[in-house]
Amino acid sequence: MSFSDIMYPFEWLVAWIIVLWHKLLVVIGLPSDNGWTWTLSIVGLVLVMRAALIPLFVKQIHASRKMQLIQPEMQKIQKKYKGKKDPESQQKMQQEMMSLYRETGTNPLASCLPILVQSPFFFGLFRVLNGLDEIASGERQPIGPLTKALAAEAEKSTIFGAQLSDIFLGANTLNVQIVTVVLIILMSATTFTTQHQLMRKNMPTAALEGPFAQQQKIMLYLFPIIFAVSGINFPIGVLIYWFTTNLWTMLQQFYVIRRMPAPGSAAERAMHERRRKAGKPLDTPEEEREREHDAEMAEELREKGVISGQRVQPKSKKRSKKDGTKKKPGPPPGSSSTATATKNPRNDS
Repeated sequence: MSFSDIMYPFEWLVAWIIVLWHKLLVVIGLPSDNGWTWTLSIVGLVLVMRAALIPLFVKQIHASRKMQLIQPEMQKIQKKYKGKKDPESQQKMQQEMMSLYRETGTNPLASCLPILVQSPFFFGLFRVLNGLDEIASGERQPIGPLTKALAAEAEKSTIFGAQLSDIFLGANTLNVQIVTVVLIILMSATTFTTQHQLMRKNMPTAALEGPFAQQQKIMLYLFPIIFAVSGINFPIGVLIYWFTTNLWTMLQQFYVIRRMPAPGSAAERAMHERRRKAGKPLDTPEEEREREHDAEMAEELREKGVISGQRVQPKSKKRSKKDGTKKKPGPPPGSSSTATATKNPRNDS
């Protein structure tokens, strides 16, 4: 089986979604042969894809929070091999870390899953746009509903004087180069912003140390560079898809950081301060559900003997509301309220 045979189902699905969006936009009054109609069809493809990935995104959040639960165990392993630079010790440390991941069902690369799932459709779109001229000329068979006539229409449509199938390399007009460069800059900026706000606001101090944190910092600067270098090889339509999906990720991450911050992070402290001033319970309804899920995960890990500590029930809504109406940031040190507050699922680990 060739690569083309493997990719065809993804090309077929991409073509169907784009053509259906195109027909819908034409029905509401947009010109069929207009470049913006086809651009919005690509944006529609992103909306469908990312909406379908929401369940995976929820799993990604749970995986990330489970990583926070096992941070103390990870730090114990790192402390055990601290200062030991010989290959044998480093190998043993990596083996123990991998064993911990297996026992807890965690994956430090879980944040990459949405990208991996999208990849076949991304390349499917690349192949569809790259083959528009061949479909329009009859050299290549139509893909699903993307007929010869529609392919010719899409091929000739332009935005800011650039066709959706144009590529920066080999471009004959300045318009193509400008549109491509602007999209690459926007694409890289949204990627950097998403990763930066994640590391700056939504990671506890402990999570910013160790090998995994160093990998995250490297990715923060490496991904935008990769996008910038590879972007000159992709059609403008693919860059539009790339920028739109990055924008979705950035806004989705902003919502999560604001409404469901990681326990112990700067974002959590900021959320509590905002809600305390507003006289609301410290946790949002979304965060309450996540804390209950955290407590269940922590109990499961304790039963497996992976982490230690006593089982603690998540804070009730009544208690949370009571805490949120206090004018002071918290109870005085040494009080019984302080002792109770420390028994929070996010501190069990």
